[in-house]
Amino acid sequence: MPACCSWNDAFQYETNKVTRIHSMNYGTIKWILHMFVFSYVSFALVSDKLYQQKEPLISSVHTKVKGIAKVMQETVENAEKKVAWKVLDTADYTFPLQGNSFFVMTNFLKTEDQVQGVCPEYPTPRTLCSTDRGCKKGWMDPQSKGVQTGRCVQYKGNQKTCEVSAWCPIEAVEEAPRPALLNSAENFTVLIKNNIDFPGHNYTTRNILPGFNISCTFHKMQNPQCPIFRLGDIFQETGENFTDVAIKGGIMGIEIYWDCNLDKWFHHCRPKYSFRRLDDKSTKESLYPGYNFRYAKYYKESNIEKRTLLKVFGIRFDILVFGTGGKFDIIQLVVYIGSTLSYFGLATFFIDFLINTYASGCCRSHVYPRCKCCEPCGVNEYYYKKKYETVVEPTRSLKYVSFVDEPYIRMVNQQLLGKSLQTFKGEEVPRPPMDFRDLFKLPLSLPEPSPTLGQETEMQPLCEATTPKPQDSPRWCQCGHCFPSELNSTSRCLEELCCRQKPGACITTSDLFRKLVLSRHTLQFVLFYQEPLLELDPESTNSRLRHCAYQSYTTWRFGPQDIADYAILPSCCRWRIRKEFPKSKGQYSGFKHPY
Repeated sequence: MPACCSWNDAFQYETNKVTRIHSMNYGTIKWILHMFVFSYVSFALVSDKLYQQKEPLISSVHTKVKGIAKVMQETVENAEKKVAWKVLDTADYTFPLQGNSFFVMTNFLKTEDQVQGVCPEYPTPRTLCSTDRGCKKGWMDPQSKGVQTGRCVQYKGNQKTCEVSAWCPIEAVEEAPRPALLNSAENFTVLIKNNIDFPGHNYTTRNILPGFNISCTFHKMQNPQCPIFRLGDIFQETGENFTDVAIKGGIMGIEIYWDCNLDKWFHHCRPKYSFRRLDDKSTKESLYPGYNFRYAKYYKESNIEKRTLLKVFGIRFDILVFGTGGKFDIIQLVVYIGSTLSYFGLATFFIDFLINTYASGCCRSHVYPRCKCCEPCGVNEYYYKKKYETVVEPTRSLKYVSFVDEPYIRMVNQQLLGKSLQTFKGEEVPRPPMDFRDLFKLPLSLPEPSPTLGQETEMQPLCEATTPKPQDSPRWCQCGHCFPSELNSTSRCLEELCCRQKPGACITTSDLFRKLVLSRHTLQFVLFYQEPLLELDPESTNSRLRHCAYQSYTTWRFGPQDIADYAILPSCCRWRIRKEFPKSKGQYSGFKHPY
């Protein structure tokens, strides 16, 4: 687009020129691709509700766990062990957590009557010792239960461990009980209250609606909207065994997905529940399997502070709430339609690819007639010529040469030209098709001046018989009508060019050359056709006619103007034109580059 140089240039409209191809095959391909794109765009628009303005939700969660567990415990009274059953309620096995999570205890290890003092550590490969040298006073190991005193004392039997200052007796390193002490926790239920809000749409709702049945239990098929969940059912939905997980604990995710359509004509906003195991299922491969933590219950006995240490195993439930709410928005619809219009260009891209792929070889077959691989794509070649125009970068070193006895044009790079232009091969370029409508601009049908005595009145074809070369013609001349160049060595190579590649009759001897190039009547008509009020003074008449003859020859032999501007006239044609329309001083400038 040219730069704007005035206000009038700013108020312009530009559009692309389209080539319409009437073809049953390509037309069918176009409509098939268009219908496929239209079906996909329409399906995505409706199924994904892409005409809506989507907004993420803001959520709050509140949970309540209900259930009773009965646990058998051993107690020591008067040096006698007694077994007693203990009932645990919600306050015993649930623990408050931060965020949308709750924890249910399923197993535990208890260390009772701990007091502050000194005692031997529990024997492990890290704490065993034989002398006091194996213990370091004041050493605080992160894995230890206290601060070492520097003494190695007897723990039990022959075992000796480092003495520490800690809560004594030290907690024993034991495996979690099997089966889990609170194995009946799978019958516990949890009520989940979930409130959501879409601020942008000014809409608020919750998962518990009026008329809620408090005796319901969630079931994926029979009661999918019930917010009361049995813990055992949650594990069944994920394919896990609650009894196995309850031994060492784990982490379970409860997902609540809200896909809300807030349009009045199809309003729907109800949650969808799903579950997944979040911790490492392979307890053998994980470094710290399950889920556990420690907490203590403190009390005083005879003014001595004591505590009961509990290592608790259980299941942490993380409630994950996500989703979007959508409402019709005209801007979103327009943006979606605008973004999908480019998909319809796939048909154009695919058909252009077919034309370009299966026509490029055909175009090359004109240069290399022996190539038979691309013969069936002649129709594509026709479309290719109608649609595409090849443009070569205009450089000062680019030149074109045409021999009358060759069916193509040669493109020559002057920078690579180190010898006569006549013998330089160059690159073969297909000759552009002739637009015969241009011939009607020439007055060939107008009456010519009466022929001189002995002149033929009918147009004679160019004779291909071999013509003997005059002795004074240059050695690179093949027609016998060329003259040596008078320019310096740098530009001489460009003028050492004949109209033929092989010996034969010169193109200047043809009657067509006389009619198109040398006819003063024709050249004057062309000049007046371009400038109707042109005044031809005696001094400039020959100059204008000579340059018009140059242009007529290049248009005749090279076709389009972009190639004709870089064309080199053969020496025979150039001197024949100069002979017909000579310059008064006889000094000619030669080829001038258009740029």
